[in-house]
Amino acid sequence: MLKGKVSKTHSTLLSFGYAFSGIKTALRNEPNIRIHLVLALLAGVLAFFLNFSPTEWIILAFTIAFVLILELINTTLETIVDIVSPELNEQAKLAKDVSAAAVFISALLAVIIGAFLYLPKLSSLL
Repeated sequence: MLKGKVSKTHSTLLSFGYAFSGIKTALRNEPNIRIHLVLALLAGVLAFFLNFSPTEWIILAFTIAFVLILELINTTLETIVDIVSPELNEQAKLAKDVSAAAVFISALLAVIIGAFLYLPKLSSLL
């Protein structure tokens, strides 16, 4: 019984290791993820100085996570498409373009949400 728990714990720790390895690999190889992360950090710093409420922090965190998650999914899909279809292929291009469009739409949504969060606070400073 104890052996099963140790094995399960070890498996869980390995899963975390794989997840962190994936994040590290994405940050190293994908410029768009680095751009989104820098913008997220800047948004967080500005939110700190604008004294965001807990609700505003949650909205900001979910918005940032949404964009980063879609960027990671896009990277995964593009990698799989490149493996399955290394030659030029219209359907492979379609899959990559649609996946990139999802990231683009999420980034636009993040800008809109950011405007709702930041503009009232910034305008009150003027």
